Parts: sequence; C-alpha cells; structure tokens
Amino acid sequence: MIKKIAFKTLGCRLNLFETDSLASEFIKKDYQTVDFAEKADIYVINTCTVTSMSDQKSRRAISQAKRKNDNGITIVTGCMATNYKEQLEKNEKIDYVIDNDHKTSVLSVAEAHFNGEIVSADNYEKNLFNYEPADQTFHTRSFIKIQDGCDNFCTFCIIPKVRGRASSRPVADVLTNVRKVVEFGFKEVIITGVNIGRYNHNNTDFESLVEQMLDIPGDFRIRISSIEPDGYTDSFFRLFKHPKLAPHMHICLQSGSEEILMKMRRMYTAKLFKEMASKLEELHPGFSLTTDVIVGFPSETEEQFQATVDLANTIGFGHIHTFKYSVRKGTRAERLPEQIDEKEKNRRGEIIRKLSEKTRLKYRNSFIGKQQKVLVQIIIENGFARGYGEHYIPVIIEKTGLTKNTFYNVDINGIIEKDEPILVGTLSN
Repeated sequence: MIKKIAFKTLGCRLNLFETDSLASEFIKKDYQTVDFAEKADIYVINTCTVTSMSDQKSRRAISQAKRKNDNGITIVTGCMATNYKEQLEKNEKIDYVIDNDHKTSVLSVAEAHFNGEIVSADNYEKNLFNYEPADQTFHTRSFIKIQDGCDNFCTFCIIPKVRGRASSRPVADVLTNVRKVVEFGFKEVIITGVNIGRYNHNNTDFESLVEQMLDIPGDFRIRISSIEPDGYTDSFFRLFKHPKLAPHMHICLQSGSEEILMKMRRMYTAKLFKEMASKLEELHPGFSLTTDVIVGFPSETEEQFQATVDLANTIGFGHIHTFKYSVRKGTRAERLPEQIDEKEKNRRGEIIRKLSEKTRLKYRNSFIGKQQKVLVQIIIENGFARGYGEHYIPVIIEKTGLTKNTFYNVDINGIIEKDEPILVGTLSN
C-alpha cells in the first residue's frame, strides 16, 4: 500500500530548498505527498528557531501531526531540532529528531522504520549538500542551496549554533543543480543559503558564481534571496544588467542606528547601507530592495529607533519584514542589560509595519504605465493568471487561457489596494 507523507516547512528559503529535495526523494520511492492537515503515515516538520515565535509555530506543528494520526510517525528536523535536540527527544509526540547536519538522512530513517529496523542517530548520514535537485516541488520556483552556516556571530543570532560555521557548496555541484532544474522546466531559480554573499569555494566567490550561473543556457531567470550588506563588492551591481538576473535583492538592514548596529555586531554601518541603496537606484532605476528590521534590541532608545524609521523612509523599501527582538539563549545579546518591554516592542513594530505599508504602496504604484515580465504561478477563480514580475511584485494578468510556469510581458495599468497591493495588467502587444 502506498504510504502518505506530509511536510511542514517553517522559516527560511534554505529550509524550503531542503524540504523540496526531501519530498522529491520520497516521491521517487512511491510515497504520496498530502497536505499537512490531512491524515498521513509520516509527518516531517522542518523547523525554525530564529525567534521564540518560530519555536511556538514548530511546537504547534508537532502537536498537529500527532492529532491527525496517532499511529503515524513524526520526524522533526531543522534548526529547532538542533537547538533543542535533547529536549525534543524526550517528547512522546516525536519519533525521530534529526538535526541540520543529518537532515539528508530523513528518507533512510523513514524507510528503516517501516522495515522494522532500529535506527541509531550515530548512523545518520552527515552531509550539508547531499540534496538531489528536486524535479517535483511545492513551488513553481526552484531554490538552489549554495552555502550553509555563518561566521558573523551577530549578538542576537543563534544561526551559527544551529547551522554551524560557513561552508560553501562546490561550484560544479551548484551549476549542475541549476542545469538540472532548468531541464526539469523551472523558469525561476532562487539562490539561497545562510550567508550567500560569503560564498567561496576554491577561490570562486559569490560574484563569480552568479556570473557562471547566468551563462547557463535556457529560458529562466535568477533571483537572489536574503543577503548581508557586506556580502559583495560594488562591481557585483553590474550583473543586474544581465536579462536573466532579477532586479531584486533582500538586504538585511536590522537597524538604522550606528550604535545599535555595533551592539548587534553587524559588519556594516547605516551610512554604508544608505550609500549602497542609492548606488543601486542610480545604476538600476526602480530596483526592488526589501529588508529586515529588528525593533526593541536591548538598550535601543527612542532616538535610535527613530534613526531606523528615518533611514527606512529615506530609502523607500519595497517591503520591510519587521521582527521584535527575541531573546535566544546562548547569544551575547541575552546577557545585555536594558531589555526592552514587550509592549514597547509592539509599539515600535507597529510603526515600522505602517511605514512599510506606505513605502510598499508607493513603490508598487510607480510601476503603473510600465511593463513587467511575469512568471505565472496560479490561475485564479475568474480564470485570470497571477504571478510575479522581475521586481518580485505580484501581478494579476487580465487574460484567460494563460499557462502556469510561463513568462508573459505585461503592461501594468492599475493596482488593487488590499493588505497585499497587487498590480494589474494586460498582455503587451
């Protein structure tokens, strides 16, 4: 009888890549993937632990799996599985806890279980990059892992503990992965990792790797996921003139205060970030720049918070992901004095959220009267198509009969101002 498997992925795009690869391997073994809300024989929860909220979501997913099928097996992997391994192994709702280093062994663990074998954690495969290119995924885009781990050790961040030190995937493996997913038919490739700008393998840096990816033949585009502001040189910006490289980057600001950035142990200044944003806009007008901001970092004064507001206003981000500072045990920031009250964090977070809504709407309105190359992801209820343009903005194409996973040139003529403003357009002549 065909066994059913359900996946739940929390956190970053790196987790999405790893889940896609794992799911593809299960499908090749004739497992049937089902929605996580359905009854399944196996539940795989790829967890996140970057904030306390992430921990809560992961715990809820674990409880949900057991409620759906008490006789099913629950495998917990990912960053929370690394951070709280011993604690989770004592949880009766969990059958197997597999940390990040051994995540590629999920399939072999499940297979051994159903064969009645006792699996020791000592025998789990340890390989950060042994993920096969996924030909069947939960997305219309393909995520490509180029790197793992981080050496920055920001004072608020637990990632070096749960992902380890920086490690880069061999160039040949990355390029092979890209070629294969393009052959599979994927039209958008997203470069992901923990700190992708620090990629370096046998003297090939991030810029050189992207250049080689762009040289791969085929009708596809490349999008860069989250990157640190110090992860490239100015010469990297020239690559955005290439038609395959999407004019969009998510560059983490975290704070507009020089003092707070120093306390966070960030590797850049607010002044440098502002200059970088200005240069991008100068070289590539309309460039899509999105970011992360942390509010309520220990000792953050009202003046320092206002510096973040002012800088975000000046730059005019396409979107701002706002996070309340969350204490992570074992980090330096945990020991800092002057922890900010939760109510005050909420207030500051709401200010940034409203600012993000304002700048996002203004940015998206700037595309009315212009053209976007839209990759169709879904066909909506009225038969129209919806997808994303090269600037990573959602677009509805007012035309029926269009095909998923296909590029269309679209003239933007309006915007729907919902919680998530969506551009509207018609096919270009």
